[in-house]
Amino acid sequence: MKAIDTAGATAQTLHFEDDGATPNSRFPVLLYHLQIDSSQDTASAFEALFAAHQWTPLWRAGIFDYHHFHPNAHEALGIACGRARVTLGGESGQTVSVKRGDVLVLPAGTGHRCVESSDDFLVVGAYPRGQEDYDIQRPDTVAHQQALARIAAVPGPEQDPVSGTHGALMRSWS
Repeated sequence: MKAIDTAGATAQTLHFEDDGATPNSRFPVLLYHLQIDSSQDTASAFEALFAAHQWTPLWRAGIFDYHHFHPNAHEALGIACGRARVTLGGESGQTVSVKRGDVLVLPAGTGHRCVESSDDFLVVGAYPRGQEDYDIQRPDTVAHQQALARIAAVPGPEQDPVSGTHGALMRSWS
């Protein structure tokens, strides 16, 4: 299996405000666009890349079609196959297009949902070591303060899941 070449990988940063139901984060979402060899088993390559940077790959699937966030874990989503439009930041957030080779790194509390996807859409989901037991929460004004307290207690990851210790996450989340 070939490794994913992350040399020169740069990340687009996206910021989302707390809307009273979806907490989001003071840290930006990172969106990497990586070049992937067309003959590569991208899902396995993402699993190896994430594991090498201390993020545990836990699943291969799509992204839920309803707004949700994780109040107790950061999340990396490696697009292994296909394409999709994903809304980030909750109801009033921003919809972005992702495709094979892209990686979304979501800080705890960031709302996300899949708006539409190709039939072959496949994502590898990974979490920093120690955050593998993630919760799924829907936006909720009643439980909002509790979610904020849980998010504040989530430790930062030791490494960027794409670029390791020198990646964009380490610079923008510190």
